[in-house]
Amino acid sequence: MTFLKLLADIRHNIDKIFISQEYENVNFSVEVSKPGFGDITCNAAFLLAKYLKQSPHDIAKTIASLYIVEPNSEIKSVVAHPTGNINFEINYEFFNKHVISASLQDDYGTLDIGKKQKIIVEHTSVNPNKALHIGHIRNVVLGDIVVRILKKVNFDVKVLNYIDDSGLQVADIIVGFKYAGHSDTPPDGKKFDHYCGDDVYVKTTDAYQSNKSLEEKRHQVLQEIEDEKSETSKYAKEITRKVLDEQLKTVWELGVFYDCLNFESQIIHSKLWETIFEKLKSDNLVRLESSGENAGCWVIPTDGEDDKILVRSNGVATYIAKDIPYAAWKLGLIDDPFNYKIHSIQNNNQTLYETTIDELSGHDADKINFFGDKVITVIDNRQKRLQNIVTDLMSKFKHDDSYVHLGYESVTLSSDTVMALGLTIDGKSAQMSGRKGLYINADLVIENLKEKILLESQKRNDDLDKVQLEQIAKDVAVGTIRYEMIKPDLDKIITFDLNNSLKLEGDTCSYIQYSYARASRILEKSDIEPDFNADFSNLQNPHEIELIKRIAMFDIHINDAANNLSPKIIAKYCYSLSTAFSSFYEHVQVNSAETLELKNSRICLIHSYRKTLNSAFSLLGITTPERM
Repeated sequence: MTFLKLLADIRHNIDKIFISQEYENVNFSVEVSKPGFGDITCNAAFLLAKYLKQSPHDIAKTIASLYIVEPNSEIKSVVAHPTGNINFEINYEFFNKHVISASLQDDYGTLDIGKKQKIIVEHTSVNPNKALHIGHIRNVVLGDIVVRILKKVNFDVKVLNYIDDSGLQVADIIVGFKYAGHSDTPPDGKKFDHYCGDDVYVKTTDAYQSNKSLEEKRHQVLQEIEDEKSETSKYAKEITRKVLDEQLKTVWELGVFYDCLNFESQIIHSKLWETIFEKLKSDNLVRLESSGENAGCWVIPTDGEDDKILVRSNGVATYIAKDIPYAAWKLGLIDDPFNYKIHSIQNNNQTLYETTIDELSGHDADKINFFGDKVITVIDNRQKRLQNIVTDLMSKFKHDDSYVHLGYESVTLSSDTVMALGLTIDGKSAQMSGRKGLYINADLVIENLKEKILLESQKRNDDLDKVQLEQIAKDVAVGTIRYEMIKPDLDKIITFDLNNSLKLEGDTCSYIQYSYARASRILEKSDIEPDFNADFSNLQNPHEIELIKRIAMFDIHINDAANNLSPKIIAKYCYSLSTAFSSFYEHVQVNSAETLELKNSRICLIHSYRKTLNSAFSLLGITTPERM
């Protein structure tokens, strides 16, 4: 028994009362109570007052009197509160055992919302000309956690990463290597993606201002890249692949993995655009303008805004013409032109595929596909209008919620961080920009965190060897980054501060991880083997009850997180669960409990807490170390 199941049972029983009394059908809620309103509360009486012309309190008393409380059930009492709430008190003598037993199962919190529906999540999509910066990590982490949550509720999820291996950003680094004097071999010890972004890309784009001939080379290189048979195109593929391989090392370090890499160059040469363009015209979803400033252009009519140009009068397709066929392909609306070959085996031993339009044979020719009944694409809100247009178009082919843009605000740098980087920027914070060289390299952040945490861990754990300490440092560092990226609301800008991100107190990942380590130490010191067949009715201390309630709420938060595509909900749950344990830790004796039975019950409760927190943290892609 969990809170979600208990809420469903209460709702079912109240529905039966509604039928028996012939009450008006109202959409009432049953939810976990605020303090002072029992354990669970229902607002049905408020909603019925208008129809029955009675006070909410009187209606609540009637419903409470008709509610049948079965003997030995999870509900102890039903009370009509003077405010009109119908409050339910849990019978913890029975509830405790059910919660602890359920929480120890590997599938605890698993729901069947998805029913194996195929769903595509696309995230990351960093141009292959630079290293990932801390702003990109918000996208990576957000996408990965959404994937984990959707899998937990039984969706069949495939993860894609769109690789924009064409266009000006690629042309810039090729110009840098071929015409601006940069070697395509980085200095000793420097990752290739760092070198391309920090040195080649930034310096080359700066050089355009003073060297107009270099800018002319830029346009020449761009044309050559688009010709897949040219030597420049082959060289560009070689360079972008080398950058991509380094980017993948970074995301793998963060515990993020994909099913397929989709290359823009392959999409361009696949003729997907031609196919979907004809479909748009035949379904009257685009219009050829005959007059005005857009005469000769194909446009997408948009409500309340200027029409969006799809194809210019000279026949050149705009940027959105890349997004539309790709979106249609992800939904399986057009025939799949791709074959799929193995790109690599990732750190988790999962096969990573990539698209190709080449003919394949042997193992690589096995027929697979990467499209779904629903698509979630994770892109920051700067592209919100374009994504709204794509979403609207896709809804014309499929149901309204088949294509979802999961947007988020950007990550900026605090003024202190800007100064620490030796940059001069007006204002209190700065928007990160790879072109300007204004960003915090994600690898650098990871390493800084590791170094600080390693020093702290060495002080507290002089009995651990170097390998063990380094593993703790990695677990906490990766956890810190992931937690910081999803803790705020998605519509809030994150002002990233290098120093604050390293703090180990407050609402942080390390605080939660430390609570887990504390729980582990209690179990280490215990001299009994826990008996999980106990009835646990002796767990009646308010701190024990609060911890049990938090454990029982796990599936409520999973349900809400999945339905709202909100990783923050799980982060808040982990924090509230840990604060409940910390209160338990401060006020409840475990190994020195008054009786052996009580000691066993509390030991079992700690096992339940650890198992639940570990499961919740795994949804965030965060590890729970035994030591800190």
